[in-house]
Amino acid sequence: MKILVIALSGIGDALMFTPAAAQIKKHLPDAQIDALVMFRGVEDIYKRTGFFNNVLFFDYLHESKIASLQFTAGLRNTYDYSISVYPANRPEYNGINFIVGAQKRGGVTYIRNNNLHLGFLNNVTVQEQDTMHNVQENIALVQKMFGFTDDDLTPLSFPLTGEDKQFAESYLAEKQIKAGDRIVGFHAGCSMLKNHINRRWEPHKFAGLGKRLAALPDTHVLIFGGPEEEELKNDIIKGIESPNAHSVVTKNLAQSASLIGRCSFFVTNDSSLLHVAAAMQRKVLAIIGPTNTHYIHPWATEYKIASLQLECAPCFFYSPKPLLCSRTDTQFKCIKELTVDHVWQQLQQWV
Repeated sequence: MKILVIALSGIGDALMFTPAAAQIKKHLPDAQIDALVMFRGVEDIYKRTGFFNNVLFFDYLHESKIASLQFTAGLRNTYDYSISVYPANRPEYNGINFIVGAQKRGGVTYIRNNNLHLGFLNNVTVQEQDTMHNVQENIALVQKMFGFTDDDLTPLSFPLTGEDKQFAESYLAEKQIKAGDRIVGFHAGCSMLKNHINRRWEPHKFAGLGKRLAALPDTHVLIFGGPEEEELKNDIIKGIESPNAHSVVTKNLAQSASLIGRCSFFVTNDSSLLHVAAAMQRKVLAIIGPTNTHYIHPWATEYKIASLQLECAPCFFYSPKPLLCSRTDTQFKCIKELTVDHVWQQLQQWV
């Protein structure tokens, strides 16, 4: 039996498939299970899990349409089963699943624009539920496809090596952070594609929260983010105005994950690092504006949600369309009017 897991969306989405991948590996240990990915971070995580025989990388974002079609056609009729990781409500993703040509092609039937985005090309489907977590959607799909009936839902999987853990030790020693100190992680970024910058809590609010935390005894604040978020991180550091605030620079996602794993708790926007922190089994405070919290709350770890719970929320659902706000009073009020005091109150049980 040959199975292809098509995981073309981002790191967080790929992590939220790992409990489903664990079930496939558990029940079908002799199957060849491959994954198709287009982000290097996903490639690294999936290779670490031990769930996959091969992880195939192709840069669909930057390769030409002809090259992408040729690569995908090269996989045709190689697999018995293919699974489109939820969420994948795009015509390109459903088209790739179809071109691969597996006899059984798994996908979620989306509540919104399913046929418009070619969801009808999948022939093993489960119905999307707005009250279900992404992990549960993926589990439901693989259970429908293979007939599994497990009730146990495992945590997200992101294994770390001894080298990763040694990096964290060296970093904390360099910053003179001692055993027993409270370490708080921040991630103030998120994807900016499709206007998603409007899912971000403003940097000055992260700075205001960080200033309160850094003033507590034996407390350090680590500011995480990718290379493209250096200016964002530095602005927050300047706003905190404390030697106990540190900008984290790492070579790869696993090094960031190793440091997140040392945090007492993690405060983050709706981003991939939210799910990395959940995979590290950290306490997570997720700052959520337009997204459906049922979909993406931190999985299988202690968490809190900071949200205004407006009557218009959630307004962001899985679609290729850019994020828009229909309010006429304050655009993206769900984030713009979420105050430092509100988030600080959410943290009181943890500080």
